[in-house]
Amino acid sequence: MKLRQNVRHFAAKQALTMPVVGDIATRKLVDLHVNIFAKKAEEGRREEREPHMEAFFGCTFDTYVAALDAGFPEAEAREITHVQANFDFYNHGWTEMMEFPADELEAHFERYEEFFRQHDITIADPLGEFRAREIPEAPSTPEKLDDPEHPHAQGGFADDVYVEGDDGELRVGGQEEPEDVDVRAAPGMQDLDDEDART
Repeated sequence: MKLRQNVRHFAAKQALTMPVVGDIATRKLVDLHVNIFAKKAEEGRREEREPHMEAFFGCTFDTYVAALDAGFPEAEAREITHVQANFDFYNHGWTEMMEFPADELEAHFERYEEFFRQHDITIADPLGEFRAREIPEAPSTPEKLDDPEHPHAQGGFADDVYVEGDDGELRVGGQEEPEDVDVRAAPGMQDLDDEDART
């Protein structure tokens, strides 16, 4: 999969793994992701999908932290959560929201198969053991699976995680984590005071 990566992503990683601040960061990042993906939804479908996405994405941040704890670098841990989301989009027939084509689902699963199997994650059950809350149902559009259109998908990146930095350069596997990342660079964390930022 092709992702972007900059200091904000490393700051978000730091925020998500901090006590107390982690809960705030999760809420901010869930809101951000719901907004981003809802804009990719078919016209008239955004509002009916938002409660589902909010709950689903909330669970994927637990996956992100578990992947970090398992030793995955930031880009791969984040990619794992995006793969989960794309499994969910596919299962609902929300092909217009997918980030990679449906014919790459298996390839993305296989790259992280060991981690996924450890946590009971499958294409059919994208959250596995990370389903920590009730996920509201949302209407599916299964007819789109017959001839899927992927206006926001980028194919050809199923063999590894590809990261585009702020310099526009594409790196396989992501970039090195910078030193002295300020957690306040993470989305929604700008109002933290100095004490909270060091917690």
